[in-house]
Amino acid sequence: MNVVFRGIQAVLFDLDGTLIDSAPDLGSAANAMLVRRGRDAIPLDRYRALAGSGARGMLRVAFDIDPGQKDFEPLKQEFFSEYQACLTTRTQAFDGVSDMLASLCRVGLPWGVVTNKGERFTGPLTRAMGLFDTAATVISGDTTPHAKPHPEPLFEAARRIALSPSACLYVGDDLRDIQAGQAAGMKTVAALYGYLGQGADVSGWGADASISSPTDLLQLLELP
Repeated sequence: MNVVFRGIQAVLFDLDGTLIDSAPDLGSAANAMLVRRGRDAIPLDRYRALAGSGARGMLRVAFDIDPGQKDFEPLKQEFFSEYQACLTTRTQAFDGVSDMLASLCRVGLPWGVVTNKGERFTGPLTRAMGLFDTAATVISGDTTPHAKPHPEPLFEAARRIALSPSACLYVGDDLRDIQAGQAAGMKTVAALYGYLGQGADVSGWGADASISSPTDLLQLLELP
């Protein structure tokens, strides 16, 4: 059963699969690589479940290849170049995200982003989308020496908004998000509308609550 969180002074969010639906652009970047090789493009829906894994997930779908295998690194660099060229072509906020963030701002509750996406992509993307104009902080996957599920990116976000981690709530659509939030001493919420990953058992993640749409989050907070 979902609870009402008390004493929350800021809300932090994962990016892809939580605030924005970037799967179409991620999949399109991988498809461009297939087409260049004379192969058929894959329906974008087949990429969706692994979109939260970024290049690793997209290359697994398109080329059945994983890190450590021969040719993975050059394919990854090629994917990065393709994706950088189409960052915001099809990417948009999930339905309800804009209204939810506006509600947080209306009551003076700071919000921010903590993502494993590199600054090479996070910076241009968040600057291009007006959605992020009110974000108190944006932490990328290479802002600190560690990425989620390590808690350091969440600690850094809390430092930048001058709050104790325990006063922050973290929302994400991946097990790594929940693990990072727990390790940082934050309350956690699983975004069930996100990518989740293939065969994910969200009930086993141990999140403090879950939401089926972005606006559901407002029901979990004590808002004036």
